[in-house]
Amino acid sequence: MDQRREFSAPGRIEIGGNHTDHQHGRVLAAAVDLETRCAARANGTNVIRVSSEGFSPAAIDIGDLEARESEKGGMAALVRGVAAWFANSGYSIGGFDCAVTSSIPVGAGLSSSAAFEVLTGNVLKGLFNLDVSLLDIATAGQYAENFYFGKPCGLMDQAASSIGGLMLIDFLDPARPTVTKIKSDLDGYAVCVTDTGGSHANLTRDYAAITEEMKAIAGYFGKNFLREVDPAEFHANMAALRRFGDRAVLRAFHFFEENERAARQAEFLVKGDTEGFLKLVRESGRSSAGFLQNTYSLSAPLEQGIMLGLAVSERVLGGLGACRVHGGGFAGTVLAFIPDHLKEAYKREMTAVFGEGACHFLNFSYHGGIEICQGLSD
Repeated sequence: MDQRREFSAPGRIEIGGNHTDHQHGRVLAAAVDLETRCAARANGTNVIRVSSEGFSPAAIDIGDLEARESEKGGMAALVRGVAAWFANSGYSIGGFDCAVTSSIPVGAGLSSSAAFEVLTGNVLKGLFNLDVSLLDIATAGQYAENFYFGKPCGLMDQAASSIGGLMLIDFLDPARPTVTKIKSDLDGYAVCVTDTGGSHANLTRDYAAITEEMKAIAGYFGKNFLREVDPAEFHANMAALRRFGDRAVLRAFHFFEENERAARQAEFLVKGDTEGFLKLVRESGRSSAGFLQNTYSLSAPLEQGIMLGLAVSERVLGGLGACRVHGGGFAGTVLAFIPDHLKEAYKREMTAVFGEGACHFLNFSYHGGIEICQGLSD
């Protein structure tokens, strides 16, 4: 029997480009120093067996990789979906046994699911000696999430986890997005994601509505995605576009501004202009809350943990640093860049409201999905 081998994939944060990737826009993202890892080995069968603490074990027969309604929303769907992408792309894969551990909190907006998908892709790549790129592995993860897990996400989460580091990703050509690595440690600032306690369960409709409304606006101009629309034409036709609902127009307005803002954030980081960068983070937060409208769900209007987190953050920061809704939104997390001298006060205030362990202070991870070592003994 083959020896065990270890693999790892990091979580990620989204810094700029909130809900732009699915419209072929730009995203500023970073892998972080929380990871999902596993020990795995080929088992000589056609069955992939995965165990992970807190989840039901999954056993996937690679001879039957059709999506299953009963698996939607679960770990088995992600394993089956990633394996299906590899098989459908012509790669020769086999069964393996895999024990997964993770330091990425589930539901905290740090893309634990994307990291798991990237991890699975790296296991298949490593165990079966496959010539597959980092972006291919990310694409396999997105495929699994879209068509097997049931979440209509873009490619940003998986790309950030797979590639690693701080990066600007341009999805103008989504099949081959352009990735520009950026070197910046944001000296003098702590990066924190706070879990405000909201559940992402039953939010698929909220996420899907953003995509549908943005695509409806693009369709008015005969396009499939907002990135294909001339922003000047959009602004000139705003009155006619109201037929799709004012929220759809506002969400498109957010896209055009946010798409440019992500690129400018990257430029400021490259130049070392931290204050210019933070100003744009604050603008992104205001646009997400006011135009994109993804800080709480209309299905539960009394639950507004993200808005409360932003209110507390702004009070503690007092105009310094920056904060904004993190990731998909509607429930979940707040991202903040905190001057070092305010770090303890910020943690104290946010913990008092959202509970012990809610604050996750993070560093950038400069590796993505990798094989750590080979030939481990039992």
